[in-house]
Parts: sequence; structure tokens; C-alpha cells
Amino acid sequence: MTDMTQPPKKYGRPDDERVINFLKIAAPAAIISIILTIGSLFFLFSKNLNLGLDFTGGISAELNYQQAANQTDVINALEKAGFKDAMVQTLGTQKDLLVRMPVQADLKVEDLNNTITAAVQLPNNPAKVHKVDSVGGQVGNELYLRSAGAVALALILMLVYVTIRFEFKLAIGAVLSLFHDIVVTLGVFALMQWPFDLTVLAALLAIIGFSLNDNIVVSDRIRENFRKIRGATPAEIVNISLTETLRRTIHTSMTLLLVVLSMMFLGGDGLKWFSVAMFIGVFVGTYSSIYIGTTFALWRGLNRQDFIVQVKPEFEEEAP
Repeated sequence: MTDMTQPPKKYGRPDDERVINFLKIAAPAAIISIILTIGSLFFLFSKNLNLGLDFTGGISAELNYQQAANQTDVINALEKAGFKDAMVQTLGTQKDLLVRMPVQADLKVEDLNNTITAAVQLPNNPAKVHKVDSVGGQVGNELYLRSAGAVALALILMLVYVTIRFEFKLAIGAVLSLFHDIVVTLGVFALMQWPFDLTVLAALLAIIGFSLNDNIVVSDRIRENFRKIRGATPAEIVNISLTETLRRTIHTSMTLLLVVLSMMFLGGDGLKWFSVAMFIGVFVGTYSSIYIGTTFALWRGLNRQDFIVQVKPEFEEEAP
């Protein structure tokens, strides 16, 4: 492969401006991507996602105690009242808690508020109950199917958008990179059996937007350089484009990571799994926008002709 550490002047770049040869490790990166995708699919089908109550159905309630409450004490109090398999999370402080539990077969919906209020009272630490919600199992299953459809629809729309704006080869590569990001993130959640709820679904959609934005920036620079630079191979054009967008990619990823880490450590349990999914997605999305989308497009024969508008003559002379 051509040495891209010092491009010639004919490429329109200064002699001392270094170009990183990203494609030098394109083959190992492709192998790693395939292994990660296959491994993630294996865990998704073998261990399945640990679906939260949003998808399986259940009861949730927000509690506010006068004093800091121990989560174990709240769980024990609920068990004594007949509530099974309850989970308790903090909402920023130990005084504000979120209770989640499966659907209770013997409990009527209209009695939920009063029954839960009576159950969560602790000695010398009364509690107020806010926002009691109940999701049936059928509703949760329907919500799960709609969520999967929303992700699939997002991928299809991304394919159409990138095809119209850039080129079909880049569009397929972009969608493959988005699919890779989603599958790897879900695979990690399946492997670790972390809870998958609506907040994690929201993170997946945010990851799609983040990764697509990176792909669009790279694709736009590739198109620009194919039209501007003469005498360079497609691989050299891609390396130049990735080098030119690298600083922007690093700044964007680092800025987002700072926000995600802040939510992870300071946002409480309510934002915990959202921030964990985003943390994984930022790393995977940054990697995929550099290698998966562009590498696939090159493999499919991306060249300068794909970005040149072919003008057909209005009138063609007929052969004598």
C-alpha cells in the first residue's frame, strides 16, 4: 500500500502536513469488527437481553422519605406486604427512591397507590408515594416490538438519506457501521445481563445519531477530496479525508464522553444504564465511522467517477 506519511505536493497539501495511513490496518480492523458482531449476536441469542419492566410489564413507583432510607429495608418491607421480586434504585439521593417490580397477580390497579403507600412505610421514616405506574405484560411486549421497529426504521431512513446526499456505496457502509454499533452495544448488555429498558433504547437511538453524524462528516470530506484532488488513488483520498476530519472526530467524542461520564457518576441510578450504553456507543461509533463505512465503500470500488455528475449531451449525432 502507498506510504501516506508524506504526500506529494500534487495532492494540494503542504510537505510537512502528515497524513495518517488509517487503511494500513483496515484488514485487522475488519476482522475485529466481524468477531465483535458475531460474538454480540451469539450473546443476544444465547443469553438474551435482561428486559426491564418497560418491556416485560410491571409496576413502578417513586418514593420520597423524610430521612435517608436503606434500599434493602424498603425491599424487605415490600416483601412482607406481599410484593415479590422488587427492585429499588436511588433517584439522586437516598431519600428519593424508585421501586420497580413485576405485575402482581392478586393486586388490582385501582388499589396500587394505597397498597404501595402502606407497604413502604419504615419505622420513624414515613414515605410519600408519587407517580405510580402499571404496565401490563401484553403492553410491554407490544412496546418491545415497536421499539425494535423504530430502530429498524431509523436504519432504513439513514440508508435513504446518505444515498440521496452522497453515494450508495457510502450509504451501505454507513448503515453497516450503525448496525455494528447497535449490535455490539446490545451484545455487551446481553453478556453482562444489564437491564435493558426505555432509557437504554433512547441511548441506542442517540448512538445512531452520533455515529451517523460522524459518517456524514467523513463522507462529505471524501466527496470533496475526490472532486478536488487529482492523481491520488481512492485509498489515498480516504486516508487524507480521515486525517482532515480526525481532529473534529476526537473533539466531538471527547466532549460527549465528558457529558456521559458526568451522567454516569453524578446522574444517579435513573441515568446509569443510559450513560453506560452511551459510553459503549461513543467508543464503538467513533471506531466504526473511521473503518467500517469507508472500508466497505472502498471494497465495493469507490472511485472519483461516483462523485462526478455525468452530463449527457442534449442532442446526439446519428451515425451516418
